[in-house]
Amino acid sequence: MKLSEAKRQYEVEISVNQGLSLRTIQSYKSDLNQYFAYLEEIGIEDTKEINDPIIEDFMYQMKDVKKATSLTRLAASIRSFHHYMSFVYDEEDPSLNLDVHRGVKSLPVYCTVEEIQQLMSVFDDTNPQDLLDHAILELIYCCGLRISEATTLTLNRVDLDTGISRILGKGNKERIVPIPNGSIPVIKRYLDFVRPLYLKKKTNLFFINRFGRKITSRYIEKMLQLRASQANIKKHITPHKLRHSYATHMLQGGADLRSIQEMLGHSDIQTTEIYTHVQNKQVFTSYDRFHPGKKKGDLKK
Repeated sequence: MKLSEAKRQYEVEISVNQGLSLRTIQSYKSDLNQYFAYLEEIGIEDTKEINDPIIEDFMYQMKDVKKATSLTRLAASIRSFHHYMSFVYDEEDPSLNLDVHRGVKSLPVYCTVEEIQQLMSVFDDTNPQDLLDHAILELIYCCGLRISEATTLTLNRVDLDTGISRILGKGNKERIVPIPNGSIPVIKRYLDFVRPLYLKKKTNLFFINRFGRKITSRYIEKMLQLRASQANIKKHITPHKLRHSYATHMLQGGADLRSIQEMLGHSDIQTTEIYTHVQNKQVFTSYDRFHPGKKKGDLKK
């Protein structure tokens, strides 16, 4: 069912048939407005296109801006909507595995450095479309961009000569993010050769497709899934998980949390601290794998 129609039908259901309080109805509507805005942003037009990873990514993004209690209510709203669609219209319910515990944030899924290298190696940079796709994913990863920040990036905000980007994030807050030297050549080749080839009319957008139009979030989502498959990467990778990978690799490389917070555009340092838990988990995993006492029993003194 089309998103707008599904939303209308569900709002009628909770307003008329379920005996909910006015406050509860307003809360459900507010939550679903945010959910549907995200779905529209990534190019979802029909409820049957929604799947588990899409809901997972939406919930993880909401952890940047919502308290644990609000997340729990948001999850309940999403589950209620999809249960209604499943019960009334016999649609598959993609929210069955949605489980948000109060006060607990799940560790973000990320790519290893080797997986990022695999992903970036699948492109034929002599092909304009490949070069466009390569430049998009390279910039998302190397600057830790949200997908919306990549699609709305403008020419005046990227200076490849100095290796500096000025990213306009949530709440129109600007942050300065350096572009690594190793990433600049592929982005510059796109800018010098592909963008002029695709340009049909004047636009300040940094990334445009072969019709000269804005790149959509949905295009990037689908393109990344295809490229990850070509790279033989088994994980389900999304643009937001490239952002997780950026933050995790920065921390592993010795960057301090405050710097990572600044470059990710997090308003609260607690949001950034989730990446320390990733690092701690790796430490204990390495201990379990390699410590001789764990392999052969307690060492004799």
